Amino acid sequence: MKVLVIDGDQVMADVVAYALQREGYEVFQAHDGIAALERWAEVRPDLLILDVNLPRLDGFAVCQRIRRESNTPIIFLSVRCDDADVVQGLELGADAYLGKPFSPRQLVARTHAVLRRAFPPVAPAEWDREMRQPGLRAFYLDQGKSIHLTPLEGRLFELLVSHPGEVQSFEAIMEHVWGSRRGDRDMLRQLVHRLRNKIETDPENSARIKTVPGRGYMLAEPPESFKRRSGHKL
Repeated sequence: MKVLVIDGDQVMADVVAYALQREGYEVFQAHDGIAALERWAEVRPDLLILDVNLPRLDGFAVCQRIRRESNTPIIFLSVRCDDADVVQGLELGADAYLGKPFSPRQLVARTHAVLRRAFPPVAPAEWDREMRQPGLRAFYLDQGKSIHLTPLEGRLFELLVSHPGEVQSFEAIMEHVWGSRRGDRDMLRQLVHRLRNKIETDPENSARIKTVPGRGYMLAEPPESFKRRSGHKL
């Protein structure tokens, strides 16, 4: 997973990056608020670790702007840890707030915890139940590669393929996939993650299913490249 570390202190950013890289995270850095927003838009990280005291635009403003467009998890890591600062950070939408100096082990543990909440694993019983449902769908991808999608994955995929290049809102997708049961954003994010792992050459840098911050998802690749096993184009 990708983590964007935003800290005005290069040395501190390197310390945080090193601790996370040892755990297998792909880490990017930015050192002022404006650069942070540009880097976030470019990288689309799974998590931000954000200082408050930043040049050009402070961390609270960065958090506020990102929250207008995305639910990307955010952990504040700052010397500013008075009650007022912590409350402000959390009310702006941060998922956690840690003070400096900090323990790298605690930061890593908090990172794991926040990402587990943001990307919850599918319970084995739920996964097995879905896999046993009738209607498991088979599709051909590049060079005749075959994939099998569960009913939920298939409904999501068919909706996106039916509207190539068009943004499908989070609400429209949840209604189409889950109907009256209506899933939630976390469930949808996990479903998209599963589908990307099946149809993308590089799931971490999705070329087919694009996230449109604050709006929804869209299929960027022409539908002619996807065919059902039956041979019908989607």
